Amino acid sequence: MKSNQTVDIGQIAKRTIAMEAAAINDLQQFIDADFEKAVERIARCNGRLVVTGIGKSAIIAQKMVATFNSTGTPALFMHAADAIHGDLGMIREEDIVMCISKSGSSAEIKVLVPLVKNFGNTLIAIVGNTSSFLALEADFVLNTTVSKEACPNNLAPTTSTTAQLAMGDALAVCLIEWHGFT
Repeated sequence: MKSNQTVDIGQIAKRTIAMEAAAINDLQQFIDADFEKAVERIARCNGRLVVTGIGKSAIIAQKMVATFNSTGTPALFMHAADAIHGDLGMIREEDIVMCISKSGSSAEIKVLVPLVKNFGNTLIAIVGNTSSFLALEADFVLNTTVSKEACPNNLAPTTSTTAQLAMGDALAVCLIEWHGFT
C-alpha cells in the first residue's frame, strides 16, 4: 500500500457522505409489502427477533439488536458462523430469524438458511441481492441494494452497511410506534 499525500481529503469525505446519503434516500423505493408484513410479524411475535449475519453485516446485526432491545423488541444476536457450529440451539420455535447479507450467497448463509427453514421459523432477509439464495429462501425480503460502495475499489462494505443500518432503524422505529413504546 502506497501513500498518496496529494488527495483532497475534504472532497473525498464529502463524496463518501453524499454517496451514502443517496443510498439511504434510494431505500425509500424498497419500502414495500414485504417490509410492512415483516414489521407486523415481528410486532406480533411471542418470541425474540434473532438477528444474524457474517462479516461486516454481523456488526450491523449487533447494532440492530442493541436498538431493538432498548426500544422494546426482544432481540438476540447470533453470528452466522457460530450458528452453523452449534449456536442454532439458541433459536426457539416462536422466534423470528432475520439474516443480514449484502450478497445473500456466502457459504455460511447457504448452510444456515436451510437449517432455519427446517426449524420452521419465519426468515426475514435484509439483502443487497434480491436474486440471491437468501432472498429466494426468505419469507420476507427487505431490499438494501446499493449501486456502488463508497470505497474507490467498490469493495469495502461502506454504502451497503449504511443501507443495512438505515433499514434496521426503519424497522425499529416502526416497531416503537406500533407498540407505543415510551
